Amino acid sequence: MGKLKTIELTATQRAALEQGYREGATHAFRVRCQMILLKSTAHTPAEIADLLGCCEVVVNNWLRRYEAEGIEGLCTKPGCGRKPILDAKQDFARVKEAVQMHRQKLSVAKAELETALKKSFSQKTLERYIKNTLDVINAS
Repeated sequence: MGKLKTIELTATQRAALEQGYREGATHAFRVRCQMILLKSTAHTPAEIADLLGCCEVVVNNWLRRYEAEGIEGLCTKPGCGRKPILDAKQDFARVKEAVQMHRQKLSVAKAELETALKKSFSQKTLERYIKNTLDVINAS
């Protein structure tokens, strides 16, 4: 077995990681802070992966990113994840119009929007979009 590498943390780094672990905005950020804290106490990546329910590669990738970028590197960068099918700015007017015309039959509004926007999406996607933009729709 190779040499076990530990991360040496200063008091301020440890305090920032502990605060991130306790009060982080997202669950993913809190777990990443916990990974670094566990690694600083001489746990192996395999042990950390078992404790947190992920794989060693994930642990090693976040450790490398922490060493390169610090605690800011543990945040999820913007642009990650799937892009929305219905754009809040471009599609809002058409969605609003279709929903107003077919309030009782969302499936009809969905079919109309799919042909008008030349996009394919599920009824659940439309419902989620409406729910997320409900305040704006009611205000106008």
